[in-house]
Amino acid sequence: MSSKENNQEAPWKGFHGPNLGVVIELYEEYLNDANSVDPELREKFDLWGPPPSQIDSAQNGQNTTGTNLDPDMMTKVVSAVRLADMIRAKGHLVSNINPILQSELSDEFISLERFQLTKEDLIRIPVHLLMKHAPSHVRNGYEVIELLKDRYTNTTAFEFEHVQDEEERIWLRNAVETGEFAEDLSTSSKKALLQRLTEVEGFEKFIHRTFVGQKRFSIEGLDTMVPMLDESIEKSVNIGTENILIGMAHRGRLNVLAHTLGKPYHMIFSEFLQAPKESTAPTEGSEDLNYGWTGDVKYHLGANRTIEKDQNSATITLANNPSHLEFVSPIVEGFARAAQEDRSSKGLPKQDESKALAILIHGDAAFPGQGVVTETLNLSRLNGYRIGGSLHIIANNNIGYTTEIFDSRSTTYASDPAKGFEIPIVHVNADDAEACVKAARLAIEYRKRFKKDFLIDLIGYRRYGHNEGDEPAVTQPVLYDEIRKHPTVRALYAQQLEEEQTVKADYGDKLDQEQADKLQEEYDQVSNKKSENKQELAPPDFIVNGLPKVKTQVDLDRLKSINEQLLKWPEEFKPNQKLEKILHRRLDAFSEKGALDWGLGEYLAFATIIADGTPIRLTGQDTERGTFAHRHAVLHDRETNKTFTPLHEFEDAAASFSVYNSPLSEQAAVGYEYGYNVFSPETLVLWEAQFGDFTNGAQVILDQWVSAARAKWGQKSGLVLLLPHGYEGMGPEHSSARLERFLQMAAENNWTVANCTSASQYFHILRRQAAILQKNAVRPLIIMTPKSLLRNKAASSKPVEFTEGEFNPVFEHSNLGTDAEKVQRVVLCSGKIGVELDDYVNKNKEEDLSWIHIARVEELYPFPRRLIRELLQRFPNLQEVKWVQEEPKNMGAWTFMETRILEILPEEVELSYIGRTYRSSPAEGVSSAHKTEQSRIVNETFTRKN
Repeated sequence: MSSKENNQEAPWKGFHGPNLGVVIELYEEYLNDANSVDPELREKFDLWGPPPSQIDSAQNGQNTTGTNLDPDMMTKVVSAVRLADMIRAKGHLVSNINPILQSELSDEFISLERFQLTKEDLIRIPVHLLMKHAPSHVRNGYEVIELLKDRYTNTTAFEFEHVQDEEERIWLRNAVETGEFAEDLSTSSKKALLQRLTEVEGFEKFIHRTFVGQKRFSIEGLDTMVPMLDESIEKSVNIGTENILIGMAHRGRLNVLAHTLGKPYHMIFSEFLQAPKESTAPTEGSEDLNYGWTGDVKYHLGANRTIEKDQNSATITLANNPSHLEFVSPIVEGFARAAQEDRSSKGLPKQDESKALAILIHGDAAFPGQGVVTETLNLSRLNGYRIGGSLHIIANNNIGYTTEIFDSRSTTYASDPAKGFEIPIVHVNADDAEACVKAARLAIEYRKRFKKDFLIDLIGYRRYGHNEGDEPAVTQPVLYDEIRKHPTVRALYAQQLEEEQTVKADYGDKLDQEQADKLQEEYDQVSNKKSENKQELAPPDFIVNGLPKVKTQVDLDRLKSINEQLLKWPEEFKPNQKLEKILHRRLDAFSEKGALDWGLGEYLAFATIIADGTPIRLTGQDTERGTFAHRHAVLHDRETNKTFTPLHEFEDAAASFSVYNSPLSEQAAVGYEYGYNVFSPETLVLWEAQFGDFTNGAQVILDQWVSAARAKWGQKSGLVLLLPHGYEGMGPEHSSARLERFLQMAAENNWTVANCTSASQYFHILRRQAAILQKNAVRPLIIMTPKSLLRNKAASSKPVEFTEGEFNPVFEHSNLGTDAEKVQRVVLCSGKIGVELDDYVNKNKEEDLSWIHIARVEELYPFPRRLIRELLQRFPNLQEVKWVQEEPKNMGAWTFMETRILEILPEEVELSYIGRTYRSSPAEGVSSAHKTEQSRIVNETFTRKN
């Protein structure tokens, strides 16, 4: 036994705090029943004896070294460790984090009595058993517990036990318990904070009394959000961040525009007055204010601002955001990724995550309520989407319009969905201004260190109704009785500073009056102007006039050379044998009888675009290979699974290329790519759906941003959507990309909608899109891409079509209508059905089809009016025009094309429809039914009327 005692301390040397407590507890079980513990641990207890415990008496300030714990004291230590851990893990439940409503839970679960402890017990327990890095003033276990209660149950509460990484958890715990990021503010900082709160509150009060009844979605009750943004921006810029990108809904937006973005007060007031718009020339604090021709309400607008901090310069961007709340989140993350990447050389872009920070401000009802939030959180650590962590702030006013918490979420906190992504969470009382600033400080330091998301749940209240015109007491009478009596955070903080003698008694009142005078002065600048709206309601000429003419042909020798370069792989690289043979057949594409299929046409389009110096980013569901195995942009070694991307390495490459398989997400994924494209307008950004109908899941992004952002905000985008579309008997969910929806939203040249059916057409339209990216006329491109046609020889194109051709909005069948006098019927169609009609012609060469002519409309919008008019005018004996489609009559292009064709139809010529009848479901679910319908459509097209 003596040998055990002599060597007893060494084996247990590495055990401290909670870990040592667990060992002590297990030793107690070992003493009662040796077989109750793990055999390996039992062997150590047999060999090493009991764990050590140094008991610091600390009574009367005296520290003495104790001896081994007796069993009773051992139990006390274990209980104290459990109490400390309970405070850390669950203290937030009884914290003072709600300015209006106090926690209904009792703090009994962290009481000494529950753990059968007394103050005297805790005084006897050494500090290091409960806290590894205690502040110097903490002398014993009781003071540790009191410190922990202060840190974890005050106006700031913490949740990070769900973070699995031990290094992160330890860092977070130490940061909280040592108070490293909770140092008191200096006197000047406190005065600056009061000044800021006065500006925030004063702005809201002025609008409230000056523009009675107008919506503003006031920040009041969450005023401290603005100082939190100030702190986050300052700390980020100090460490070299060049772009701060903010996404938020309308609550508090005007205040953030005024104070964080520096938008002049008088400019905001002019929008309330609907005074004539000022010049959009850059002004201090409000550079690059963009307006579309139809505009948007003031609380949806964004802005940019450049700030200088010491030797650092940074741009702050607040993204435009319509009323769909959280959907701006992935867009802003796309901004950030684009800002972090250098795309100027070949290979993958070079990313520096420190260059940009995304700050996403969420609503408390929307954060758990809208699925796009979870989709966006899921992007945070994926290769193609990570941005080194976003700062999330929940602007939590504990109500959604009129809906109470118990009707809006099934979780304890609004922030709980973030736990599944191991994001640290800080809940902070919005009435404690200094605590809010310190929470932001901690968040930025965590993001800097671990490059991961961080969430602050800013808990406050909403002083008025949802839009200031509502009477909230109708639905929440008791709550709003409390809110009306509750002082503002500015008043509370002014009183605090007065009581601690940081400022004089009337200091806060003077600031308040100065702010009121300043706002009145700004208002007077615009109040005498005419209250009229001179907003230009028509798009500018560079939109109306369509796309500029660009050269998209590529010399034959250059195409051949690039094609050969793309088929050169490292010597040691061994792709799949079958795939290797298939890809090497591409060398034959430029032979005398050769042709380029869809996959090769796309591959060469990408390669020539990169060679011209335009970066490309391509993402989507299974996009690296391609859903239909036509692309193979990323090759896998059959023995090692190592990857090789030829578009990274070929000799002529002059810009970056990135391709990523996206998560099974549409809303966030499309939003992300839209944001990436807006922020990097020089980049060709493409998103591909696994099947075209998957864009159903991104409808909000398409409706509110992609189709309308130019008209609302002047926001340009050249985003390309690749949507597999075509009726091949795959059922109602995988046939239609919902072409009709894109055409329904088509107006003011807002985008191009194409339905390409050949490799060369696809090649030229991609190259045309790349060529216009940085021109004023740029617009999104929506392409209905093929499925079965990917390997159909009819979709292949001769080399000459790449070297001498161009994109043709209308594509005619070359073997029909050669004798214009005989043509009585012109068939207009689009997409795969056109190939099936051509197939019928080729298979029935003995049939007299001189009376019919077929043309595919490959660019549906903008409607090729002149080309179709000239086509119809070629046939003097024309009797009828048929629009043929495979989609149902109420879907596809028919309803869009009908009125436009009628406008240019020659007199006495009839227009009618051939296709599926009106349907509620896009396609048949039974293959045989599909074939019957498809056959009927084709046969009816070639049936001559009596």
